[in-house]
Amino acid sequence: MSKTDANTWPGLGPKWGLILALFLLLFVFFILDLLLGSVPISFGDVWASLWGAESAPKVERNIIQKIRLPKALTAILVGAGLSVGGLQMQTLFRNPLAGPSVLGISSGASLGVALLMFVLGGSGAIWGFANLEISGSSLLVLAASLGAALIFFLILLLSYRIRDNVVLLILGIMMGFITSSLVSIWQYFSDPGLIQDYLIWTFGSLGGVRNEQLMLLSICVGIGILIAFLLSKALNMLLLGENYARGLGLHIQQTRIWIILSTSLLTGSIVGFCGPIGFVGIAVPHLTRSLFNTSDHRILIPTSCLIGAIIMLGCDLIAQLPGYSIALPINAVTALIGAPVVIAVILKRRNLQRSF
Repeated sequence: MSKTDANTWPGLGPKWGLILALFLLLFVFFILDLLLGSVPISFGDVWASLWGAESAPKVERNIIQKIRLPKALTAILVGAGLSVGGLQMQTLFRNPLAGPSVLGISSGASLGVALLMFVLGGSGAIWGFANLEISGSSLLVLAASLGAALIFFLILLLSYRIRDNVVLLILGIMMGFITSSLVSIWQYFSDPGLIQDYLIWTFGSLGGVRNEQLMLLSICVGIGILIAFLLSKALNMLLLGENYARGLGLHIQQTRIWIILSTSLLTGSIVGFCGPIGFVGIAVPHLTRSLFNTSDHRILIPTSCLIGAIIMLGCDLIAQLPGYSIALPINAVTALIGAPVVIAVILKRRNLQRSF
């Protein structure tokens, strides 16, 4: 091999220098997310509040521990979870435009919330407050999780009967259209006030997850990512084509069910707690492949988690408009960042199908 060929040969192992730089960037963005906001707090008070030190003023300590820290941790979980979900869907369907919402699970969560708001309305919320002793946000999470779970079980049942991934992809998209149509019908006949509440939920938010809910979200996202990592070898085989993977001894049907289970767990829990957040699941896997120049899922899964977390923290920094008391919808910010990333990757690589 000539010296020129050796310089252009893609690296087969992880790029440790780049990974270290990404970890440093994650730490910087995490601290900035705690520092910046409508109330200015010094770095010393932030650091003392993180460790629970009494030297930090009580008001600043409460802001950090009860508002900014849960929001920053939620951003990390959302970015990591949606990125891994998108990566799995793109590999399963061998389609660069597939994302975690492609199976209609996000639409199922939206249907659950729409059912709660439009069918039960204010009386349903009052009943929940009085009889279940749960807050309005918890009701939203419960409704979104049940809607996502309903679509997930339908997809799981279909996956037992349908062996073609493309047919399964089309059915998932059709389910998304059906649930969106149902939501549109309910919107048409509903009170404008309820429609406004529903629209606010669809904007997405990282600030609605409380400390006690964060543990449940962490468990769901952690299990989903762990399943994905255990499937790394199977995902690599799927890139070779189903027939070749089957020849290598891979059980295609069983692998597909585990991939759907992992993606559904990630998407359903995140949409349930934070609303539908788009573009991260599509953009981050492409960005990761481009940066690390590999299709090996043993590298792509952890690095997608890292880059997804950094991007979500960056989006949150932009969304909260430091120094102002208002915040932009997180969905609008992710689209503003995600769309140019996808466009840049497409223009640079020109043929994305070579990665699948």
